[in-house]
Amino acid sequence: MTVKFELIKECPHTHARAGILHTPHGDIETPIFMPVGTKATVKAMLPEAVKDAGAQIILSNTYHLHLRPGEDIVKKAGGLHKFMNWDRPILTDSGGFQVFSLAKINDITEEGVSFRSHIDGSLKFISPEKSMQIQNDLGSDIIMAFDECVNPEADYKYTERSMHMTNRWLDRCIAAHKNTDTQSLFGIVQGGMFKDLRRQSVEMTCEKDLPGFSIGGLSVGEEKPLMFELLHYTTPLMPKDKPRYLMGVGSYDAFVEGTASGIDMFDCVMQTRMGRNGAALVRSGRINLKNAKYREDFTPIDPDCDCYVCRNYTKAYLRHLIVADEILGGTLISYHNIAHSTNFMKEMRNAILNDKFVEFKCNFEKVWYNK
Repeated sequence: MTVKFELIKECPHTHARAGILHTPHGDIETPIFMPVGTKATVKAMLPEAVKDAGAQIILSNTYHLHLRPGEDIVKKAGGLHKFMNWDRPILTDSGGFQVFSLAKINDITEEGVSFRSHIDGSLKFISPEKSMQIQNDLGSDIIMAFDECVNPEADYKYTERSMHMTNRWLDRCIAAHKNTDTQSLFGIVQGGMFKDLRRQSVEMTCEKDLPGFSIGGLSVGEEKPLMFELLHYTTPLMPKDKPRYLMGVGSYDAFVEGTASGIDMFDCVMQTRMGRNGAALVRSGRINLKNAKYREDFTPIDPDCDCYVCRNYTKAYLRHLIVADEILGGTLISYHNIAHSTNFMKEMRNAILNDKFVEFKCNFEKVWYNK
């Protein structure tokens, strides 16, 4: 079985939609937020806790798992699901973004990318074919094409050249992908900060008739108004009968704007990274629990949140854990942030199903932009 998208309801006033993504490891109700389990673990969280927090699917990282422990180990263990004891869907990214953001790049050519490992400095090489082999060995439900994520400040000429190379790499990914009966390959739309290149990339990528498509190269340092403008321009150009995935975005304003533009899937490390550093998500954004004003605050993070953490712990206790550098603090706040995000997505989905998305968006913006 491969991934199939079922469109359930569309907002009559925006491009927002609710659907179901059918995968070999279960159905996913969209729009959906995917917590990130970079190295085959959602940091500081038990798999059971990630499920309890509402996660229907998680994302793992090809680059990191290739470097350590190696895809051969994961394959011998029976695949990523068994290796990490996660029986729900998994999406793996291609490793492209990490190659360009973490590693010391030696050479980008038509063949692929040579780079130095950020772990030990050893020379590595990833090509479209290598990325497919790694992800085939990992056995995730959704795998991503190998692409180049360009700097948002890259000029038109470089961005155009990179976009065409990413498209040629996609053809090579399609040819190299072996497990087409159990793993679904998604293409990635690039084009930098240029609308005409975004349109060209959509046309070239989506003509491949893949099971799904994503938008890459946004939320990589550009200003949010520009990101939203490009998002609202690009997403409606993509096929309506396929899932649309916005990569690496996790703030609530981006959830709302992305959904309004027609996005179905989001992922971000923000929820758990913030949690480990004492920042908790609330409807208006975030609060820093290291702040001294919470020292004697015996109320939950969010009185309207029904997650395990908000039912059982106070800001004062969570602040104590973070200030005392206790591991439990990061675990509990990460749990809350995942649960708060998944519940936010559920509310948005219900609003779409009940023809109240515009009302939901207006109410959200009153809180978010009038802090």
